[in-house]
Amino acid sequence: MRRVVHFEIPAENPDRAVKFYQTVFDWKIEKWAGPFPYWLVTTGQDNEPGINGAIMEKNSFKTTVNTIDVTSVDESLGKILAAGGKIVMPKGPIPGIGYVAYVADTEGNVFGVFQSDMSAK
Repeated sequence: MRRVVHFEIPAENPDRAVKFYQTVFDWKIEKWAGPFPYWLVTTGQDNEPGINGAIMEKNSFKTTVNTIDVTSVDESLGKILAAGGKIVMPKGPIPGIGYVAYVADTEGNVFGVFQSDMSAK
């Protein structure tokens, strides 16, 4: 099996998108020193499961949908709304797995937030 190892989030206003993701998930985001505007996103420690990615200007790509593991969907939804995001599909159960909600960030990009149901394991 092949795994997702990187994501790219297109943004009309990358600085606004950077602020949104730093506020909601405490991600480390740094502007790349390369020849075009690109912000590298570190979502956690290298020894933890997960992937890192980037924020880029919305030129070629118009949307990205990835799902982000969270401790609490409800808490994350509150932070997302407070940071200027919107709920696209409210929290719902995934029987025996956990809960998921779909939201849009300040740039209109849709992503999921997933809370594992530890009792299901």
